[in-house]
Order: sequence, then structure tokens, then C-alpha cells
Amino acid sequence: MKVLEITGGKELSGTIRISGAKNSSVALIPAAILADDDVTICNVPEITDTDALSDILSYLGAEVRRASESIVINPETIENKEIPEEQAKKLRASYYFMGALLGKYKHVEMYFPGGCSIGQRPINLHLKGFEALGATVSNDGNKYIVDAKELKGANIYLDIASVGATINIMLAAVRAKGKTTIDNAAKEPEIVNVATFLNNMGAKISGAGTSEIIIEGVESLKGCFHEVIPDRIEAGTYTIIGALVGNYLKIDNIIPEHIEALTSKLTEMGIELEIGSDYLIVNKSDSYKSVNIKTLVYPGFPTDLQQPFSVLLTRAKGKSSITETIWENRFMHIPYLNKMGANITVDGMKAEIMGPTKLTGCEVEATDLRAGAAMVAAALSAEGTTTITNINHILRGYENIVEKLTDVGAKIELKEI
Repeated sequence: MKVLEITGGKELSGTIRISGAKNSSVALIPAAILADDDVTICNVPEITDTDALSDILSYLGAEVRRASESIVINPETIENKEIPEEQAKKLRASYYFMGALLGKYKHVEMYFPGGCSIGQRPINLHLKGFEALGATVSNDGNKYIVDAKELKGANIYLDIASVGATINIMLAAVRAKGKTTIDNAAKEPEIVNVATFLNNMGAKISGAGTSEIIIEGVESLKGCFHEVIPDRIEAGTYTIIGALVGNYLKIDNIIPEHIEALTSKLTEMGIELEIGSDYLIVNKSDSYKSVNIKTLVYPGFPTDLQQPFSVLLTRAKGKSSITETIWENRFMHIPYLNKMGANITVDGMKAEIMGPTKLTGCEVEATDLRAGAAMVAAALSAEGTTTITNINHILRGYENIVEKLTDVGAKIELKEI
């Protein structure tokens, strides 16, 4: 079993360079299926999620070549066959193969995807979108079969501004006949990045980043070169760590506007930030003011950052609160923070944090990806040594996390026990 062993209390100084966005990359890799020749995607993080998606492409017969931060995909030799459950369940984002395969071949067979257990994550909005485009959906237990004689543009309203459904419908609609309109579309930067990729391939998509996306179907898509945007969640995670233990810690290769919801809250807490065009510099503070946050869809406070942020709130004087509106199981890390010495109570979708409290190292678990990030932040700021188990969740989403933290002064080791 692999664990992370972290000795806390070390000041972190230097530069952490942010990798390409996980949540873009996991959609771009399946989207490459839609092209008719070579696609090159650069700034792709080397994490287990991107590895798993590359494995699925290879299983389907695509030629996949990885070189440093780039991935080259030739989809010409793909055979559209059932994606096995063992591969599909490795990560949530495997569902993007549904939209891509349906868009190109008008047929897909695969199993319900996996991922972190942070709450109910149905794909009904994706399936309703496919049906609106003319597909029929059937399922045999956990296996879905989506089939269409042809796909035709449609007006699709999303009951929830779902990132996954927005992207999956775009993938299915780009080669459909006629115009598709997605209303109440999600606005996340990753959606803009995917739409730009598809447009580079010859798609006709407008409105990405707004609540209305319009897709004019095209007959074919060509290969292209595309760059993944920096990962705003990774940037936010390391910024929070800097606010805990940073000493002139520079977070480099970021798009500051993408994390404004976080940086505005840090400023409200009394943390000084120097924000440049593509970087920020953060220092720990002598005292922290309590704040309240409420997770919302972009551009609101990201649900993916509330777990690491809860660690910072243990340092704040007085009562802070977190209201989670996206996923109902996003507080599974709280018992472990309390085990380390935090004073946090949870009532349904709301957590109240009383501080400041001192954290002490002990054995904890990464119950999901961002809970794992919270445990890393807690361990770095705690007294003594913390052992984090179930770290595969962390490795799914943070490229070279041990190396990046070690380079700025952390005492962190990946061990096999």
C-alpha cells in the first residue's frame, strides 16, 4: 500500500509551476476521437486519470504517443467497440467517450463511469441531451447502449448547469446535422478550452463560457495542435497551502481570473497576495479573519477547493462556515481534520469551523481527490508527522505533487508499506 508521509511545520519558499488542467485534459483526450487524423495536445498532466483515458483509446485501436507534457493521438484506426466496465469505472471522465463515439460513429456501448464517491452523480442530463439529438438510450444493468441512425441539431435545456453534460452534448453535436443550442450551459474555463479545441479541428461552436452555447454541425473534423489551460484547482490548492505555510511562495503559470473567487476570500481573511499576469505570490499570515463561503458553479467558489480551504479556516479566529451546494458528500474529510485537532461540526450540507485550533499529525485517509488535497494541506501545517493512506485519489489529480512540494521545502515522502 502506498502512503504519503509528511512532517509538518516547514515553511515553503520558491516556485511551484502549475500543470495543465485535469478537468480539461480528461475531456480533450476522448474528444480527439472526433478528428480524422493526428491530434496533438500539449500541457497534458501526467496523472493516473490521463493515463487511464489513454489506455481506453489504445484499447479502441487508436495510436497514442506520449512525449513529456504532450500527447499525440491518431484516431484513424479506431474500432468502435464496447468499453469494458473495468476501464470505464476507473474514472468519472470516461463518460466523455459516450459523446465522442456517438458524435463520430452514431453508436456507443460502455459501462457507467467511476470516480470519487462525493455524492450522487447520475448521467441523466447527458443521456437526455443525446436523446434530444435523436439517439435512443437503453441499458442492461450498468451498461449503456446509445444508438442513432443520424444525429440532428436540437434545442437542449439543462436543468442543472452541469460541466460534464455540457461537454458531452458538445461532443455529440459537433458532427450532427443542423444547429444545436445548449441553454443553461455550464460556464467553466475548461468548457471554453474544449470548445476552442473542437473549433481548431473545424467545428463551429460559439458562446462557450456563457449560458448559451450554439453548435453548427459539420461533416468532418481534422487534426490540430492544442494547448491545455493551467489547472485552476491545482493553482488554488497550492495557493491555500501557501496561505498556511508559505514564505514568499510563488504559484506560477496560472490564469488569475480563474481563481478570483478564492483570492477574494483570501484577501477577506487578511492574507496578502501579489498577483501578476500569470502568477501570484502568497505568504502565511500571523492572524486570519473568519469568513463564510458557499460553493457555487463557476464563477462562484469552486466545490473542488472548499475541502482544502476548510483547513485554512481552522487557523481563523472565531466561527467560519462552509455551505456546500454541489455535492452532498463533500465533508468526508472533516472527521480526519477533527482527529488532527480541528473543531468542526457538520449539519447536512453545512460545516461550522471554530478557530484557531492547532493541528497535530496522525494517520488520516484521502477519501476522495480533493479530500486528499485537504489532508496534504493539513499535514503540511500540522505539528509532527502525518501519514495519509488511500493516496491513489491524490495521484489521480495532482501531477508530481511530491516533487513539487519537496522542491519548495516540504518534507514529504511517497512510501510503500
